[in-house]
Amino acid sequence: MKISQFSGKKVLITGGLGFIGSSLAMRLVELGAEVLLVDSLIPEYGGNLWNVESVKNNLRINISDVRDPHSLKYLIKGQDYLFNLAGQTSHVDSMQNPFIDLDINAHSQLSILEACRQHNPDVKVVFASTRQLYGAPKYLPVDENHPLHPVDVNGINKMAGEGYHLLYNQIYGIRSVILRLTNTYGPRMRVKDARQTFLGIWIKKILCGEAFQVFGDGLQLRDFNYVDDVTDAMLLSALSEDANGQIFNLGDSNPVNLIALAECLCRLEPAGRFELIPFPPERKAIDIGDYYANYQLIQHKLGWEPQCHLEEGLNKTLNFYREFGLHYWD
Repeated sequence: MKISQFSGKKVLITGGLGFIGSSLAMRLVELGAEVLLVDSLIPEYGGNLWNVESVKNNLRINISDVRDPHSLKYLIKGQDYLFNLAGQTSHVDSMQNPFIDLDINAHSQLSILEACRQHNPDVKVVFASTRQLYGAPKYLPVDENHPLHPVDVNGINKMAGEGYHLLYNQIYGIRSVILRLTNTYGPRMRVKDARQTFLGIWIKKILCGEAFQVFGDGLQLRDFNYVDDVTDAMLLSALSEDANGQIFNLGDSNPVNLIALAECLCRLEPAGRFELIPFPPERKAIDIGDYYANYQLIQHKLGWEPQCHLEEGLNKTLNFYREFGLHYWD
């Protein structure tokens, strides 16, 4: 598959001003696509106009909420591809405000798919899901056949979102691919708090001269994907007809524990320091322990595998925030 096939194609990205959405948008602009971003810019959810500053004259932006079915029916018309990335990502927020999470991660997904069915049934959809659906792993690495047992409201609602996409693919022919993302990191991620990823707040604190916190004993294993590798997976999934109706894990075959991750950051930013602290009760209740994915299915079907080594990706990320951090701290 040649990703140059996106040249001249019309592409809609929900959550397009967020971390992954903006990174994908920049790549699609480079490939010659006609890109339309939809984002609510609700402060808690990571959208940031600065994310697309360098390409703002080469794409269109519509500030609207995916929970509004009236705007969706107009935005979806004529699009060749829909990258459906809008979502509420905070696991803690999902437990504190479960109905908002339900609205965004389940109800709005049904609205998006209905807009596709009624106004653009030929669009190809790539849906960003999460490894949180698996819950605490029963075996490692986790493959797509692993039982689903979410430990928070976010995981349950994301599971519903997946189910809608699979159903509309099967019943209505709305071609859909689901990617279960692990810990995605890189430039443009939310760093002012831990709503999107704990690694974000680590990076902010280390560059602001503050100690960052590692919960528990720090021996929890995790795998990480640099954002460029994730956007590659999305582009490949969009172009593949064999991927329709499929669920793919993303991941990395070299998991690290959190202490090793923290030490790597401190090597790259020598003034950095961290401390081990007990798990906050609200986080301990939904922690999944060790996790890393088996991504052989997408590797076999689409030829995808991560290219960016963790230390290289962390260095790129730190350099980005050294230069542009003031656009992200607040």
